[in-house]
Amino acid sequence: MAGIGPIRQDWEPVVVRKKAPTAAAKKDEKAVNAARRSGAEIETMKKYNAGTNKAASSGTSLNTKRLDDDTENLAHERVSSDLKKNLMQARLDKKMTQAQLAQMINEKPQVIQEYESGKAIPNQQIIGKLERALGTKLRGKK
Repeated sequence: MAGIGPIRQDWEPVVVRKKAPTAAAKKDEKAVNAARRSGAEIETMKKYNAGTNKAASSGTSLNTKRLDDDTENLAHERVSSDLKKNLMQARLDKKMTQAQLAQMINEKPQVIQEYESGKAIPNQQIIGKLERALGTKLRGKK
């Protein structure tokens, strides 16, 4: 068996190290108890408002008092009765359905229903489209 030399082994030591514990592992109850048993120094502190759902400033602020005292009725402006009557009349004069009018102005039929029932929040852009499609002035003086 020519060509095969003596077998050599590598005798250098291999060192395997454990990773250092993470911050969460250091706070673990088992790790704290083990540290107590071994006599290591342990520092504990109670955090203020820890684990509660209280705001940093628990006192009532001026802003909260002002909001509580506010009695103003906040509601969105709705379509006027004149506008809805004018819209219905103009649409019926042109013999159109709500769906046909909606298709003409590229809106959903629900938008026309809301305007005619008075539930819609007025949008000047949509009202302008309606006026052009119907050929009449819906808002203001006739």
